[in-house]
Amino acid sequence: MSDYVKTFEEIAAGERPAAGGKGGALARMYQAGFPVPDGFVILPAAFDGDALAPDTWSDVQAQLDRLRRAGPDTAFAVRSSAMSEDSAHASFAGEFESVLNVRSDAEVRDAIHTVYDSRQSERVQAYSQARGVGPAAAGGDHEIAVVVQCLVPAEASGVLFTANPVTGQRDQAVISAAWGLGEAIVGGLVTPDTLLVDRRTGHVVERQTAGKAVMTVLLGSGTGEQPVPEALRDKPVLSDAQAAELVELGVRIEALYGLPVDIEWTLARQAAAAGPSFAIVQARPITALPAAPAGGQPPAEWKLPEGSYMAIRNNIVELMAEPLSPLFRTLGLGAVNASMHRLLADFFGQADLMPEQIILSVNQYAYYNGSWSAGQLARILMRSVGIMKYMFRGAVERWTEEGRPRYVATVEQWRDSDWRALPATELLAAARSLAEAAIDAYGAMVSGLIPAAWISEALFTMTYRRLIKRRQDPEAPVYLLGYDSLPIQGEKSLYDLAQWVRGRSGLAAYVVGTPAAQLALDLERESAPEGVEPADWQAWREGFATHLQRFGHTIYNLDFANPVPADDPAPLLEACKLFVQGQGVNPHQRQRAAAERREAATQATLDRLGGLRLKLFRRCLEPAQRYAPLREDALADVGLGYPLLRGMFRELGRRMVAGGAFEQPDDIYWLEQDEVEQAAAHLDKNLGLAFWGARVAQRRAAWAAANQLAPPLSLPQRQIPGLAKLKAGRSKKAGAEVLKGVAASPGSVTAPARVLGGPEDFGQMQAGDVLVAAITTPAWTPLFIRAAAIVTDVGGPLSHGSIVAREYGIPAVLGTGSATRRIRSGQIVTVDGTAGVVTLAANGEDRT
Repeated sequence: MSDYVKTFEEIAAGERPAAGGKGGALARMYQAGFPVPDGFVILPAAFDGDALAPDTWSDVQAQLDRLRRAGPDTAFAVRSSAMSEDSAHASFAGEFESVLNVRSDAEVRDAIHTVYDSRQSERVQAYSQARGVGPAAAGGDHEIAVVVQCLVPAEASGVLFTANPVTGQRDQAVISAAWGLGEAIVGGLVTPDTLLVDRRTGHVVERQTAGKAVMTVLLGSGTGEQPVPEALRDKPVLSDAQAAELVELGVRIEALYGLPVDIEWTLARQAAAAGPSFAIVQARPITALPAAPAGGQPPAEWKLPEGSYMAIRNNIVELMAEPLSPLFRTLGLGAVNASMHRLLADFFGQADLMPEQIILSVNQYAYYNGSWSAGQLARILMRSVGIMKYMFRGAVERWTEEGRPRYVATVEQWRDSDWRALPATELLAAARSLAEAAIDAYGAMVSGLIPAAWISEALFTMTYRRLIKRRQDPEAPVYLLGYDSLPIQGEKSLYDLAQWVRGRSGLAAYVVGTPAAQLALDLERESAPEGVEPADWQAWREGFATHLQRFGHTIYNLDFANPVPADDPAPLLEACKLFVQGQGVNPHQRQRAAAERREAATQATLDRLGGLRLKLFRRCLEPAQRYAPLREDALADVGLGYPLLRGMFRELGRRMVAGGAFEQPDDIYWLEQDEVEQAAAHLDKNLGLAFWGARVAQRRAAWAAANQLAPPLSLPQRQIPGLAKLKAGRSKKAGAEVLKGVAASPGSVTAPARVLGGPEDFGQMQAGDVLVAAITTPAWTPLFIRAAAIVTDVGGPLSHGSIVAREYGIPAVLGTGSATRRIRSGQIVTVDGTAGVVTLAANGEDRT
């Protein structure tokens, strides 16, 4: 192996920068198995002034001999590979010299010097200045490598853009194609064919076939231009099938790079009996690519599936606020619907009283299907009294003695097994069983505990306000505050850990001064960072691991494509850093004060009441106080199996990456159930996998487009009798925009808004901000220590956000329908949790 002459196979990842933009890219693609003609790179250090050192030339000759042995009639292409060439900022396309179709050693040597000397040309210097690239980086002394590569005798050639370079659309590829070598296109001598191709399907959406008058061809030595034969001038260069094949190849190269690329390709016969095949002679990031449209064109209609006439975003759907991932929409919703059918069959005593799809998706959003037939409605109404009795009778036990223990047993069974050694199909079945166990556990909650909590709190609130409360008495929620629920226990655990850290100066300085994402990575290392005592470091790691083991399963979203804190603890670490800095309220003191306030209010009311009103107060208060904390505990435990479930999907994804299906293990969530089943079967049979990178990218884009939508709270988009509060509203008041929602926690605050899409945004939250989100679940609790108020798209007075906001004594307005779309981060808003309205500053005032 030479120090200065490296084959494409020999150039390691760390050496690619020295090989220049073109040489590094060719080596990367060659090693990844793409059809790149073989060759080598002469590194900048090989040149002494303007000439190759003698010992380096002998290395070049050895490589030429190697390539000739593979093909006796081999011709070579000699091209530049400057350090800034083919970068994301500057392509230098056509600026340096290229010499094609050289054969003898002397011709190759002259071509190498011609290419190397072109670094000092006026053309290169002018381009460098225009692109803001320094002369040395662009090709000054010792800053240019030279590529020598086997030349493809191309019948056709051209350029492929894996994204539309005009519109920026990532779901479209654009091909330019001409006869002969590509120099006629680069030099502007010919108008090429242009094809617009749908990346997902490979379908040619649009084709412009040009009259191609000139082509670049190989001569005895070098190249030249000649007229295109009459029969080929108006003939398409590529068939639809060839265009689809080329785009599929380009999408795979894009996945290797991780961004849209501009690819130079050729088409030639490799053997007399074989058909023409593609070769790749260069790939570079597309420069000056317009910003991608937000996932393409979002859906314009909210159309229910055939046979459905009404759907609502409530109930379990409140835990699916965002668009659903493809895997959850197919595998997850299947588990949800199967579990709910079993549950409701137990409720009603027969299995045909609900629509087949109890939870359906519209424009990727989950909806509760309320499309009962007249007969179903009649039978449900006839049994409504029995249903209510069943709901309350044994509501707690159905969760504590049946649902949760069964769920825990399933999780422990799989956790204790050697599931990583299972064949892919069995591993997928295990993941499906865990998903079904999680939904069954949720079913155990919604069959009693959760509705019992909702109904008992609503009944107590109504009775208290109408028959018990005096003007000076506390509001009804005060009687339900201060319980030591699982989310509150998690906050206490984090606070206690932070207080321990505060007592260790080196560790405290490290925690406060390190970004949360880096903290999460550092926690995986055993060695202590500089300035931190090793014993403190190990104790901190063990303490945080214990916290995650107890509380890291709380979910942000029922869709298992979303990480839980055990997967990504960075959001928790943000809250921990706040506590270490001495900010936030001590949760022990806050909970104790709330409990004392509850007990004092309860006792005072009991002391002053008598007779029927006392009996009524006791009868309504007891179940409300019993169910409220249990409901929070149960919701926090929905995700007990999610760390293990996501671990199983990650293992499947890792195997699929190894099989060439896509680039990252988490890309598995962007496939549908039947695709994952097919991949698992192929893995077990050692068959090749289809490359789904393009499909993943397209579905990510479609999800991003759907995420820009404000899903109606009911479908069709009209008022449904008895469900008036589901219709979000907004109005104008003295020039200011007002969003109407549900008054969930009393009080009024004016502060800057912070719109958060999920845990990845938690680091943006500043103390005193108004937290604006689609919905909050128990996993969002650490953010409440910084929030001045809470505003959500989805939820009501009995949602998690309402309960925790009341625990923290901050205003909350839930169920606005569109707060995350109507409010922007930094905008000043007034949250009136008593009236249930959010007023946006009339002058658009911001505070960032």
